[in-house]
Amino acid sequence: MRIPFVVGAVLLAGELAAGSAALADEGMWTFDSFPSARVKELYGFAPDQAWLDRVRKASVRLDVGCSGSVVSKDGLVMTNHHCVTDCERDLSSLGHDYVQNGFLAAARKDEKICPGAGASILQAVTDVSARVKRAAAGPERQAEIASIEQEACGESREKLCEVVNLYRGGQYQLHIYDRYEDVRLVFAPEMQAAFFGGDPDNFNFPRFALDMALVRLYRDGKLVTFSDSLKLSPVGPKEGDLIFASGHPGTTERLLTNAQLEFQRDHFLPWRIEYLSQIRGGMIAESNKGEEEARQISEALDNVENSLKVFKGQRGALVEPSFFAVKTSEEKRLLDALMSRADLRGKYGDPFTDIARLVAAQKQTYLPYQMLEVRYGAGSVILSDARTLVRAATERPKPDGERLPEFTNGRLPAVEHAVEAEVPVHPVLEKLEIAFWLEKTREYLGADNPAVKALFGSRTSQQIANEIVTSSQVGDRAFRKRLWDNPEQVAQSNDPALGLVRKADAAARAARAKYESTVSLPTSVAAEKIAGLRFDVQGKDAYPDATFTLRLSYGVVKGWVDPQHGEVKPFTYASGLWDRATGAFPFNLGVKWVDGQNRIAPTTQFNFVSTNDIVGGSSGSPALDKDGRIIGLVFDGNIHSTGGAFGFDPALNRTVSVSSQMILEALRRIYGANSLADELLK
Repeated sequence: MRIPFVVGAVLLAGELAAGSAALADEGMWTFDSFPSARVKELYGFAPDQAWLDRVRKASVRLDVGCSGSVVSKDGLVMTNHHCVTDCERDLSSLGHDYVQNGFLAAARKDEKICPGAGASILQAVTDVSARVKRAAAGPERQAEIASIEQEACGESREKLCEVVNLYRGGQYQLHIYDRYEDVRLVFAPEMQAAFFGGDPDNFNFPRFALDMALVRLYRDGKLVTFSDSLKLSPVGPKEGDLIFASGHPGTTERLLTNAQLEFQRDHFLPWRIEYLSQIRGGMIAESNKGEEEARQISEALDNVENSLKVFKGQRGALVEPSFFAVKTSEEKRLLDALMSRADLRGKYGDPFTDIARLVAAQKQTYLPYQMLEVRYGAGSVILSDARTLVRAATERPKPDGERLPEFTNGRLPAVEHAVEAEVPVHPVLEKLEIAFWLEKTREYLGADNPAVKALFGSRTSQQIANEIVTSSQVGDRAFRKRLWDNPEQVAQSNDPALGLVRKADAAARAARAKYESTVSLPTSVAAEKIAGLRFDVQGKDAYPDATFTLRLSYGVVKGWVDPQHGEVKPFTYASGLWDRATGAFPFNLGVKWVDGQNRIAPTTQFNFVSTNDIVGGSSGSPALDKDGRIIGLVFDGNIHSTGGAFGFDPALNRTVSVSSQMILEALRRIYGANSLADELLK
């Protein structure tokens, strides 16, 4: 699996329960509202507070959009291989391709710093709903949130404070994290071991992927020690075992109204699929030019192909009549309650109609907002850093409460860390992304759009991209640091990347402000009312949508009956890897596995599936048994879960994990990393 996590095909109307009391193993629960009584009733066991606290303090959120867990007292963290490929790529060079060939530090002194990487571990949660809601929605509320974060963390680089919106405005919590900005690569297998089967096997099962990696946390150049890390079980799970997954699922939209889901289905998702399909074609064409071009493009291409599967699967779920039948029924229950009670109408008005009107405005404003603001540069590292420098120079002199949220005092240390990181620039990929973004911006906004005219002038997209990649100094860390430390120099610089940002930044800010004022802000007000209505009608026995905050899901090791292919067993075993290997990509073995068949017992568990409810961002989550031991490592979902962003089907949705058996056996018998295997067990 890659990020974002996907699932789904047909969502069964009788089993889908989005936004109401969860059924079966549905739910990405916050640690402070885990449904222990329900789990106890279903499975005869529920974690107590000590269990929850221990797991929370060992659950890691990685800046790349992944999860992980502390697995040794010396700060070793286990996550997925696909969560460290950015690091591997940034550390690679000609002759040292760590993505394809893997990496193993012979000793701790050989562990390599991942440029720009960061990790956070949740330490405390406080409900700040009353304080936040006293401030009017919009700039006043944003200023209050910035004040709360600043009061809790100041400008400490060892803490991170975030005010989190849950239940789409129903609740606000202050999350305080321990922060780590020195993350070092320890071990990663070669790509063909981690992603055996490639794109054809992605979101499918059976699987034979060792999608795992190890990094270590440092602070001030020294190891960070942990008193109560999680340990791996050498046994692995059995069919029917209760499984807990602790991680940071990125985004779900299970509490959207029908009007919002229709916008996703009919407008946003078709546009994203078209956009990604076209850049994918450009990446493939560039990759076919040579080995070095392929190396520079490979990871970005993998991410695009993964995202395409995600968005196609999500739209596939939304076009299912049975899905909307369930959503319509759920919304009708809330509307009936609203219409039948004068007190509720007086309290909330009609927020469903309000949102339907706002969706009409969204259709008119989302493309300028996406192209000039959200998708700026199409992933270009140079343009991303250039925009950060330009905006930071403008925002930092302002009072904290008047800045863009990403530049408030509480978040500036993380921004500074990222912009000053030593991240290599891949010229082939940069030229492709910059030119593509320019072309698509002109296509979607029109050649006569003032921002488009300012960006292009009298030049072509390729000329602009070539100049930036060959002449900009933004790719140089020392240059970025100098401008960060001397922001007055940003406006004076004639660097072409900074110049391109300045040409359209006013238009980008205007597109953002218009979208926020006409869509985001009034939608959040209406959504907050719906959240209150839902609480009044259904109570609070429900989980909030995922927000890349720490959650705990529960489920069991269990296969499923595929509508087309019949019964799917819950486990794969080592013997199946060599049976499945053909020698031709993507079913060729990793180099170190070619002669490894006799070194690993054929009955060793490889991958397994469970009924846990997770989505993208959960990649790297530990799969835990009742004793809190790691028995697997979450890395993917099956194809039937594609609609996981919008709902959950317990009959078909499955999480895919690497068994702890295979992790330990591979470290010892394939990679000769006995000391790491020992560290995972201590």
